[in-house]
Amino acid sequence: MKVKAAVLNEVGAVRPYRDSEPISVREVSLASPGSGEVLVRMESAGVCHSDLSRVSGVRDCRTPMVLGHEGCGIVEEVGQDVRDVKVGDKVTMTFMPRCGECPSCQAPGWSLCERGVAANAAGTMLAGGRRLSSNGVALDHHGGVSAFAEYAVVDAHSVVVIPAEIPSPVGALLGCAVLTGGGALINAGRATAGQRVAVVGLGGVGLAAALVARAIDAATVTAIDTNMAKLAAASEFGADDAYTPDEALDAGLRFDIVVECVGHPLALESAVKLTAVGGTTVTVGLAGRGSTLNVDMLSLVIEARSIVGSYMGSGIPKGDIGRYVGMYLDGRLPIEKLITGHTSLEGINRAMDRLDEGLEIRQIVDLDPAASTEDRTLTAGRRP
Repeated sequence: MKVKAAVLNEVGAVRPYRDSEPISVREVSLASPGSGEVLVRMESAGVCHSDLSRVSGVRDCRTPMVLGHEGCGIVEEVGQDVRDVKVGDKVTMTFMPRCGECPSCQAPGWSLCERGVAANAAGTMLAGGRRLSSNGVALDHHGGVSAFAEYAVVDAHSVVVIPAEIPSPVGALLGCAVLTGGGALINAGRATAGQRVAVVGLGGVGLAAALVARAIDAATVTAIDTNMAKLAAASEFGADDAYTPDEALDAGLRFDIVVECVGHPLALESAVKLTAVGGTTVTVGLAGRGSTLNVDMLSLVIEARSIVGSYMGSGIPKGDIGRYVGMYLDGRLPIEKLITGHTSLEGINRAMDRLDEGLEIRQIVDLDPAASTEDRTLTAGRRP
């Protein structure tokens, strides 16, 4: 079938992207779902820093690639051997499938799926190969999803069924921003009620972590960033107070759990210094390849502190997303607050500029505008 999609053609293009246009929106070919795969009619997709990092070149990727890894839509077709997903289901997508069969998936505890890691690195589906092409040229899949398109073929292991009453823009954010930020706090940081939590970096993932911290009854939630507009808005996301990194360090503040969501060595170094004795620093920020960290090794040992890396929330998406759905439906987790803008697919280059300039938290690509009407009303006029 023919579908309209946003294709990344050039990595590291000159900013602003609205002028250089590294992403083209054009008609591409999408193959039917194979065994274990589903066809999803996309309704909403989130514009995330992980997308921007592909465009900017901070993270390696090959081109051409259909971008987008955070999406929500309706299943319209299922391939053979699909058992847990059916036509008509509303699903959110996850950017790292879990095959359930490889040694990592079978091992005690949690680790990334070996097959999923390999497929994402190659830009292929979990089962191998690509379902997207343009004029006979195969197009890479972004995180096995490629949500910036009217339709997507994804592995059934890459989707989680959610209740139909979840607005599609909210459903999209469940698969990345909330999954990553909430999981960094709960799974990697092992946060419990009554702890002091700080979040360094107030993007979509960081503010999702702040919302989840409030939902689980953290004693205090502190927001830390260099963007004054985001600090001013932090109280809307459950923060009790807000500081720049220098202000927090100069005040001698310390926290039981600090979640770093920037991906810059200075941000992570600040997060480590802000971590209390016996506390945990969790880093989810995607730094450039070769970035290094300067840590006082002695204080790390004698203060019995931990530094933990977290990817995709360090958990099992199906169970974790189910937990956040419950929090959302009972009013404890107002995910819609993360949405600060909407765009059409044709506006994707400009959307990358706005994200890069710190003007947005999460923008929603309205692939089915009708599905975003309710959410657009809830978030009208909000800006960080």
